[in-house]
Amino acid sequence: MWRVVLLVLLATPAAAEVLRPADDAALAAALAQARPGDEIVLGAGRWRGPLVIAVPLTLRGEPGAVVDGHGSGHVIEVDAPDAVIEKLAIAGSGSDLDRMDSGVFLTTSALRARVEGNTLTDNLHGIRIQGARDAQVIGNRIEGRRGRQADLGNGVSVWNAPGAVVANNDISWGRDGIFVYVSKKNTFRGNRMRNTRFAIHYMNTSDSAVIGNDSRDNGLGYAIMFSDRLTVTGNRSENDRDYGFLFNSANRSVLTDNVVIGHPAPESRWRDIGQSREAGVPDTGPGDRIAPGKCVFIYNANRNTFTGNRFEGCGIGIHFTAGAEGNIVARNDFIANRVQVKYVGTRYLEWSQDGIGNYWSDNAAFDLNGDGIADGTYRPNDMIDKVMWTAPQARMLLTSPAVQILRWAQKRFPAVLPGGVTDSHPLMRPNSERPLK
Repeated sequence: MWRVVLLVLLATPAAAEVLRPADDAALAAALAQARPGDEIVLGAGRWRGPLVIAVPLTLRGEPGAVVDGHGSGHVIEVDAPDAVIEKLAIAGSGSDLDRMDSGVFLTTSALRARVEGNTLTDNLHGIRIQGARDAQVIGNRIEGRRGRQADLGNGVSVWNAPGAVVANNDISWGRDGIFVYVSKKNTFRGNRMRNTRFAIHYMNTSDSAVIGNDSRDNGLGYAIMFSDRLTVTGNRSENDRDYGFLFNSANRSVLTDNVVIGHPAPESRWRDIGQSREAGVPDTGPGDRIAPGKCVFIYNANRNTFTGNRFEGCGIGIHFTAGAEGNIVARNDFIANRVQVKYVGTRYLEWSQDGIGNYWSDNAAFDLNGDGIADGTYRPNDMIDKVMWTAPQARMLLTSPAVQILRWAQKRFPAVLPGGVTDSHPLMRPNSERPLK
């Protein structure tokens, strides 16, 4: 009988322990001796990194606990599945871009790792998910470095990590807020990005979701490039400098209920900023930036659906170019953009669906039957606009009688227009104000 009891005891895993190291030497010993399921709790004070997590354990900090990498490599490297890093201050990674030095680095072995509730400052990359499938990066505050952009890393980087979730993080400075490359089935949700180059940057990533994120005061809000079958919904871009959304070779995606708010400066301010940029004078800061030149820029992006979005206060509402085909654009609001649509092409594009188009704030239309649909077709630009885009020096002729006569003729004889965007069912009220059947 005693032999059976002994065999059962040997086969039963030891209970997980909570380890509270007193100093750096004790922490190194705890990491070396820890067993799966153990929890290591760091008290207030500075703990010396770099640290390597080689077994599935939890590394947790009490208030005031700081892990300092002292400028060498990754501050914390996770090389085991199901590990948890939480409630720590993490600072001082190395600066080697080739080695991808990071505050927290999740290797391909860090399956299902969770990095939650940490504060990361002064790291090259904040958190890098390097092939760690189903990893979760949740509720962290990440402040990147400042300086020459070529020397900076990203807040969160994702590479080849299907199922990774990046949610509810507050990210500022550095290069890109969230950068993903060659991955799939990722979710970026509820993140806030400030003062970066691109808030969210997609490259060669498909079948993923970008939901409810907030981008403000960045160079560009959401750059979706060479990626297919994305769901992009409920996101906001405000006062991002160049674009709210950029779609370059992004196909078969659904973009709904997103908001871009530009608040452009007066025309004189636009001209002054443009001259400053030509002269190589940088912007002085987010408060001095002109808000996005374009709410949306669509370049060679095909078979996407744009519905229920609001594009307001930009230099250009949508710039549509380079053979983008098969896109549905309906039920969107275009409000107070200096140019609602810029499209230079000879094809006709109809921007309405099932008898419902978009709202255009500059469309002085009538609705005699009261159905909420304007009685006439709306054309956001004409032949004169195309001449001005291709030959800006012709702008001095805008007020000439000849140009005014030509515009009058085009409105009454639309057959003379060489293609362009039309909305045959423009809406009388913005999306937020109208009950649609």
